[in-house]
Amino acid sequence: MISWPYAHLLINHFPVVLSVSALAITVLALLLRRRGLWLTAMGAMTVAGLFAYPVHFTGDKAGQVLRRAWYIRPGTIKAHDDAATIAMIVILIAGAFAAYSWWRSLKSPGDLIPAWMRAGILVGSIAAVGSVTYAAYLGGKIIHESPVLELQDAPAGMPAAITEPGR
Repeated sequence: MISWPYAHLLINHFPVVLSVSALAITVLALLLRRRGLWLTAMGAMTVAGLFAYPVHFTGDKAGQVLRRAWYIRPGTIKAHDDAATIAMIVILIAGAFAAYSWWRSLKSPGDLIPAWMRAGILVGSIAAVGSVTYAAYLGGKIIHESPVLELQDAPAGMPAAITEPGR
């Protein structure tokens, strides 16, 4: 059975990668003025929006499991959760806007994509990248700033299989 922390780690990269991809494709679409690139950016942001809630849900469950773990610095999970909540809201809004824009653009294949849609995709993808990057940074601190990583020797009582590499 997959644990909540493991499930969260399996899917938490999707909104990050998709938001960054949407922003990169949006910049290309601005430079090259290609309708297909705009549609691709809208699609990437839509899918990022679809992953936002499941990632947050598994993160909440993982936080409940790890909140009292001895090897996690107090406050790191809460800081990550607060930032992740904001990121989820931003990505859900940007994803919903992108889905609407995508749907509307696909309904009218010969039309130019309106400037307000292009601006919305640009602003939404910038906001998504900013918020999800900060949440991911704080998420990394949960383990990377763990007090156990600062120890020179393994804590007393740890099994030999953990404390002796290659055994």
